[in-house]
Amino acid sequence: MEFASRFSPFLLSILRIMAGLLVLQHGTSKILGFPTGPMNSTSLASLSGVGGLFELICGALLVIGFQSRISAFLLSGMCAVAYFVVHAPKGFFPLLNGGELAALYCFTFLYLAAAGPGPISIDALTGRRTG
Repeated sequence: MEFASRFSPFLLSILRIMAGLLVLQHGTSKILGFPTGPMNSTSLASLSGVGGLFELICGALLVIGFQSRISAFLLSGMCAVAYFVVHAPKGFFPLLNGGELAALYCFTFLYLAAAGPGPISIDALTGRRTG
């Protein structure tokens, strides 16, 4: 497994980029109506709209790897709030309350906040601590 461990830092960057892209699409859908269309966009004054702003801004920052730890930490908190406000009242089990994705995102972003952005990032290029 020593061979595979050489790729660990690069896989951390790929995880950050993909998680950022996946959450970014939620933000673009809620705020910009893309790719879902304007009927699915959300008012910025709503809780979903505020979440969409977090997804849009922090997701984009994660994709490029700038201020990655802060962005990931904010997204982790946003996903925790989403889980407990939207999903948990529907029942205890994430499989039944529809909260699997929110819970998985929450812990993925918490890991990224602790581990850093990896070597493929603006943070790494500018000498910020990358973990």
